[in-house]
Amino acid sequence: MARDDGAGAGSILLASILGAVSGAAVALLYAPETGRETREYLGEKAREGREKATEATERGRQALSQSRETLAHAVERGREAYQQARARENS
Repeated sequence: MARDDGAGAGSILLASILGAVSGAAVALLYAPETGRETREYLGEKAREGREKATEATERGRQALSQSRETLAHAVERGREAYQQARARENS
């Protein structure tokens, strides 16, 4: 029998991201680079992360828009089928 402990995909993903960020922070603290080099590296990675997040957000918006259109089309087709069935029934 399956048991739901409340550990969904979202919480697993969040834990993985937090683990990756923590690991990266520890690696940077022990890195043999100067503070300036580390700050430049972090700035570069932050910019890359922002760009990737922006791209992912846009892809998500496009997917959501497409899903809405598909759902609206399916609802409309369902209404048409219902009306046709009622019209046949009343004939």
